[in-house]
Amino acid sequence: MQASPAGADDDGLSGAPSAEDRFDDDDYPAYSMGAAAEMLGVTPTFLRALGAAKLIEPRRSSGGHRRYSRYQLRLAARARELVDQGTPVEAACRIIILEDQLAEALRINAAYERERSAGN
Repeated sequence: MQASPAGADDDGLSGAPSAEDRFDDDDYPAYSMGAAAEMLGVTPTFLRALGAAKLIEPRRSSGGHRRYSRYQLRLAARARELVDQGTPVEAACRIIILEDQLAEALRINAAYERERSAGN
């Protein structure tokens, strides 16, 4: 589920694609913990809780700071919605993981059906 490997040693900049490519990359770790928390209206503690629940694992800059991608921020925003509705953090994370797995299974099934239809 995680968009980025934990404990990456770089900040995603060395040998990386051009700045233009990074703007379009949902997995590029562009946001610091403070910026991510501010954008989502949550505390850094909430983001760390999502990491502990294995929903998101931010990459690390060369200085060891957490960096979040847009994809991870979308997952965190969904978690916040569920938590705001009264769902415990751990349960919210599990729900999101299951939603993601279902969406992937539906994409795979649709691709299979398109291939099957094209073959007939």
